[in-house]
Amino acid sequence: MDLVIGPLDLSAHVDEALAVQAVAFGLGADEVAVRRQIVLRHMTYPGARALGATVGGTLVGFVYGMPNDRTHWWSTVVEPYLRAQHNDIWLDDSFVITELHVHPHHQNRGIGRTLITTITDAATQPRSILSAIDTDSPARGLYHSLGYEDLARQVLFPSAPKPYAVMGAPLPLRRR
Repeated sequence: MDLVIGPLDLSAHVDEALAVQAVAFGLGADEVAVRRQIVLRHMTYPGARALGATVGGTLVGFVYGMPNDRTHWWSTVVEPYLRAQHNDIWLDDSFVITELHVHPHHQNRGIGRTLITTITDAATQPRSILSAIDTDSPARGLYHSLGYEDLARQVLFPSAPKPYAVMGAPLPLRRR
């Protein structure tokens, strides 16, 4: 496998990335269209950056994130849940993993682990936060193995059909 992981101009490759996310996350065309606008907006934020994983020149995975800002939509949704658990301090001086997706045909090969550890290794913040569907899943297993702990559970996002968990880890992430 000629896997290459490196910087990704996500604005220029948004459609390729969202095609991976659509397959990995089971998104329909309408949801992809909404997420396209969100991704393009996120990439204009200070400190936003992305990495891609390619095999044979084809994008098979990506991660992007940015320094957290309490005024951003995600933070305003999760803040009450974190505050109720006395964990809202995690919203300050954190690097948020906004999206991490690997095409199902390329999962369980360490690509997701390499993407998230590589992007957080370059973060200047002392910790990282993210949200993941609140189920016992391979994604949450990966995050736990890297040192992420549950900060709040059963977090409800508007229009999301399932509850999420907000997770946080000190940086650098734990290696296995």
